Amino acid sequence: MIQTVVHNNIKECVDVIRNSFFTVANEFGFTAENAPRFTAFATTEQRLSWQLNKEQRPMYAFVVDNRIIGYYSLALQENKECELNNLCVLPQFRHRGIGEKLLLHSFETAKNLGCSKMNIGIVEENKILKKWYESFGFTHIGTQKFDFFPFTCGYMERTLL
Repeated sequence: MIQTVVHNNIKECVDVIRNSFFTVANEFGFTAENAPRFTAFATTEQRLSWQLNKEQRPMYAFVVDNRIIGYYSLALQENKECELNNLCVLPQFRHRGIGEKLLLHSFETAKNLGCSKMNIGIVEENKILKKWYESFGFTHIGTQKFDFFPFTCGYMERTLL
């Protein structure tokens, strides 16, 4: 079941985000030393609390047996756009359609918030993830290389109808 994240969920959400993105870090050789700003290493309770309470970012968790196993948030932007952030599922629960349920929920949530376009940023080298997002109507719009990441940031967008 997908539920709205409240402040008491922050610690568990941080654990889910870090553990989920750590598999990507392992696959591509990212470490806290060579990619300290990567999600697996940069997500903290303080940061997520700020996003929830100060930015008032909508956050959602996929919950099974009172345990959070998936997560995403939306950063509302200008021009009726939003950015999907940290969509993730714990490794042991992957390939069961949970990520798809979270993604489809994010589309509906964004539309209900008045967004007409959703943006995402991914590790460009993660071809499997890129194809997954493309299968849900995202199109690739560009890349950018930053000195503080050992990978290329890929950017995608999807029109919300």
